[in-house]
Amino acid sequence: MNKFNIRSTFDILNEHINQLCHELTEADIKKATFYELPDIKKQDEETAPTNIAVTKIEGEKALSKCLDAYRDLYLNDRESGKLLQRFPGLLLVNDPKEVIKSRVNAVNLAKENFKNAILEISNNDARFEAVHSAVPNLMTLAAYRKIHSESTAPYSVRFTWMKKHATRVLSKELAMEMLNRSSLYSNPRMIDQEKWQQLVEQEKYRVSSLSENAKLRIRRPTRVTPEVNVRYTAQNRYHVSAALPFILFNPHPDTKLGELSHFTQKDDHPRKREYNFLVDRIYLERFE
Repeated sequence: MNKFNIRSTFDILNEHINQLCHELTEADIKKATFYELPDIKKQDEETAPTNIAVTKIEGEKALSKCLDAYRDLYLNDRESGKLLQRFPGLLLVNDPKEVIKSRVNAVNLAKENFKNAILEISNNDARFEAVHSAVPNLMTLAAYRKIHSESTAPYSVRFTWMKKHATRVLSKELAMEMLNRSSLYSNPRMIDQEKWQQLVEQEKYRVSSLSENAKLRIRRPTRVTPEVNVRYTAQNRYHVSAALPFILFNPHPDTKLGELSHFTQKDDHPRKREYNFLVDRIYLERFE
């Protein structure tokens, strides 16, 4: 039953995506821009890039790239299935009868329904097996990606690079358990075991000296990602993922449009100095 439900909800999603792409080819597109990023290689899975080159594409080719991005759900011949390719772009669409807007809403609802159908399976292994049995070669997270859009007239729509943190709160006891597991790690080809043990013992000492009710968290930096910033005023603004091309409906001529520039990591970022980690290796810090 789970497999049938996953397949049927996916077929509905796929149909809405295909309809959206067809309707966009016949829509009044005022401007299409696509920012092509380098393909993700297998070796990129373990190291975050310090530089990302961006290739700007406009016009019919950009629209085609945007449509391909919305349909990009399968692993196919990709080198990496662990990291998803990002497809930043911007479509300005005249949509007075809200045909495209309604379709985008239908796509996003179908994405949510598909995700819920998968999450009904509580066991991770069973969930993985059911999804890939029902829809072979699917990149599940790609199917979850929402298509972001705006139908009012903002002051500006701009692109930026965002580096977020994955945060996990934990107790002193859990932190010590994690460090105790680290001390058991053994790979003589990769590390000097004696120096490794010394390092972990120093980490354990710093954590063990804290009070029992100390508040701890892991703030692990994640990979940099492109985002869309939509601004109305200095106080009224929001940002969303640019993993898929953003759609601005019925664009106002005075709305300012930005571009996605190349990414270069800055070592002197002021926020970087705010952190004083108890354990640098796992980004463990104390917080109030």
